[in-house]
Amino acid sequence: MRILLVEDDTSLGETILAWLRLDQHAVDWVRRGDSAQTALMTHRYDCVLLDRGLPGMTGDALLAELRGAGNRVPVILITAFNALADRVEGLDLGADDYLVKPFELEEMSARIRAAVRRGADQVSNALVHDDLALNLETKQASLAGQPVALTAREYNVLYALMLRKNSIVSRAQIEETLYGWGDEVESNAIEVYIHNLRKKLGGERIVTVRGLGYRLKQDGD
Repeated sequence: MRILLVEDDTSLGETILAWLRLDQHAVDWVRRGDSAQTALMTHRYDCVLLDRGLPGMTGDALLAELRGAGNRVPVILITAFNALADRVEGLDLGADDYLVKPFELEEMSARIRAAVRRGADQVSNALVHDDLALNLETKQASLAGQPVALTAREYNVLYALMLRKNSIVSRAQIEETLYGWGDEVESNAIEVYIHNLRKKLGGERIVTVRGLGYRLKQDGD
């Protein structure tokens, strides 16, 4: 998944960025609230980690603007403000969760999964389509109950397809899941990952919709 990290503390930001990339996420990191505002207007994110005290535009103001515009992207506030009144205020502004610094990185990852799960109306950490399952915690895929070995990029392509399993997913939407700012995007990379997934999951499971993108096979196809 693609995550926007909004944190002006360089040391903490570098730590979170490294951790999330190890966890196979594409991450964009900005240090100002107004920069985050621009990023959210131009990209789609699965989750936002948002510091409250930011230069340019406060995290509270950005969150209020997002919710006022009807943007329901999952937002987790990460802040040193730990009084009960602070937590209540942040949640009432529309945050999905609240992490008080310092926090454990494993807990942060679990809270990201939970926030994304709630946003997608999921009841578990698994995306399921027919006999294909994707575990968001372990990053493992299984087909008819048997594990399927995927690379990190193959996993993220499959995640993009399964997250929108009833829709056509465009190449641009897949690339947004795979790549953060500054990542090199190869011209035929998506086709290569789709080809590899078909070899591992079955050639008919991923359908090409010419000129539009890809979708998972549905009943009746």
